[in-house]
Amino acid sequence: MNQVNAMSNLLQQKPDADCQDNPCPTIEQLINPKEKDLGGFTVRRLFPAVGRKSVGPWVFFDHMGPAQFEAGKGINVRPHPHIGIATVTYVFEGEMLHRDSLGSYQTITPGDINLMVAGKGIVHSERERPEISSKAHSLHALQLWLALPADKEEMQPEFHHYPAENIPCVTDENIKLRIMMGTAYGETSPVKTFAETLYVEADFASEQSLALPKAEELAIYVAKGSVTIDDTIVKEHSMAVINTDKDVSALAQKNTRLAIIGGENLGKRYIDWNFVSSSKERIEKAKEDWKAGRFPKVTGDEEEFIPLP
Repeated sequence: MNQVNAMSNLLQQKPDADCQDNPCPTIEQLINPKEKDLGGFTVRRLFPAVGRKSVGPWVFFDHMGPAQFEAGKGINVRPHPHIGIATVTYVFEGEMLHRDSLGSYQTITPGDINLMVAGKGIVHSERERPEISSKAHSLHALQLWLALPADKEEMQPEFHHYPAENIPCVTDENIKLRIMMGTAYGETSPVKTFAETLYVEADFASEQSLALPKAEELAIYVAKGSVTIDDTIVKEHSMAVINTDKDVSALAQKNTRLAIIGGENLGKRYIDWNFVSSSKERIEKAKEDWKAGRFPKVTGDEEEFIPLP
């Protein structure tokens, strides 16, 4: 959907002039990723990290790639469990194959939103179709975890897939916004949420200014390019946690792609391996259940699994 005229003033709002002369506390924290080489490709973890365990309901943020794979190689993540969260997988380039213990079999292609709600417990694998892995190919993706509200942590597992064409878009000549989850820039995503949740992708050209949306908590991740916020440069692959008491704009220094995330803070969550809960005791039970083989199997991927570390 194109709402250029209605959104033009908001999209191109310039940074607060007072902040150009006097530093403003608009960035609460700058986070550099913890990088890990997984044999031919890099995964960058932004949080959980020291000093930052969440942004709104988001409790985990990984950026994978871009990676180039030779024929016979690629993503091959064996079945593993989750509780207490919803996972969000988003592919920039390439594709992934999702299978889970509900019987879901879904290819994730660029622009799609893949939402898996673990609730009381689900098992899934992340692999590639043979026709993809049998030839040279690339992959570039984000994976995020959403904490579920306390009264939904033990809900029945669900799986939802939203094709790229169903995600609303707001465009200007040099700015493109995709409203992935929640409401922003006059549009509301159809993707299911369980609390106030925001996830927006912004692509904008050098020297363009983007007014950031409002949320209880907010952060931007620079997937490509760089931006300036009140004379502070946020470099590629860095995250800036934003002071939401202010009206904040980001000025692109290069052609830039941002992931904007935020929403309501759901309170303290404990994370141990793939398990997330407001209760340590619940995590311990999940660990014992996984070791004892009490989780369901992934349909069509029953033979392998990742042991508890």
